[in-house]
Amino acid sequence: MDIEGVTVDLRRARRDDLPELLALLAADQLGTHRENPDDPAPYEAAFAAIDADPAQLLVAAEADGRVIGTFQLTIIPGLARRGARRAQIEAVRVAAEYRGRGLGAAMMRWAIDEARRRGCALVQLTSDKSRTDAHRFYERLGFARSHDGFKLRLSEADALA
Repeated sequence: MDIEGVTVDLRRARRDDLPELLALLAADQLGTHRENPDDPAPYEAAFAAIDADPAQLLVAAEADGRVIGTFQLTIIPGLARRGARRAQIEAVRVAAEYRGRGLGAAMMRWAIDEARRRGCALVQLTSDKSRTDAHRFYERLGFARSHDGFKLRLSEADALA
């Protein structure tokens, strides 16, 4: 695909992409506080698990030999909606210098097409409440705010027992 004169290839991420993928995660407004690319071991284990699972697809957007975007697509089988499959999009990141140039929209169109190809009935994603720019972006693409999400950090769950 072509984004403002730059040829971008969307492909399955490879193990050797990991440093660039981690840099994208760490450069994010939330990632600066929760990611630690200086300790690659947990990321390497996670990459291996994702790469080995056919229900997972970690995508790298590459231009000029450099990873400039990423997302993870997970296919979730379910009983609800007459046994429909869902596609969950996670960890969408675009390098700062490529934001606002159409790369994010192209990545989402690609993810939606891939979800259709894999027989999904719907595509869903979550976005941190603080990411108001991202919310506008997803709404422009046709995503609707349909649910409130909840999380429980398992490190804090012991207090509930």
